[in-house]
Amino acid sequence: MNDSGAVAVHIADAAAESGISLVASLPDGWITPLIMQFSVDSRFRHVPVNREESAIGLCSGAFFGGIGAFALMGASGFLTCIYAITKINYTYQIPLLIGITLRGRPGDHAKFHQSNALYLEPVMRAIDIPFVAIERGEDIPQLAIAFRHSRVLSRPVVVGFSREMLRGEA
Repeated sequence: MNDSGAVAVHIADAAAESGISLVASLPDGWITPLIMQFSVDSRFRHVPVNREESAIGLCSGAFFGGIGAFALMGASGFLTCIYAITKINYTYQIPLLIGITLRGRPGDHAKFHQSNALYLEPVMRAIDIPFVAIERGEDIPQLAIAFRHSRVLSRPVVVGFSREMLRGEA
């Protein structure tokens, strides 16, 4: 991996191979190349949403139509979805793959995202949602494993993308 475009293609390939055909996303600077890839890739129907909870609802509903779906958002947006996830997905045992950015880690100079590093993983542990960090290009195949695991559990699984991996630097 040597650039964000190649990384985006690799992630899209892993998603398609997993059986994902619907991607709902909310804009985030780190995942812009990935969102662009999903929006132009004919293997996917990409739906931009205006709220992260809309991505959760849309992708959860797609499950009942036999459609593999991927909700893609920033870390802070994911944190706004806890009620939707526990109410919809946990109550009705709906599998879902959720992709997030791993904001607030060392090297992220955006001060307003530092709270993500403090609370993101503890919140995920508090609701017992499985989490897979995708921090290097060679970790991208873990996306398919996480998607299948969500089906086995009948619950959501989160994959977190590091900035370095998304840029093709790791």
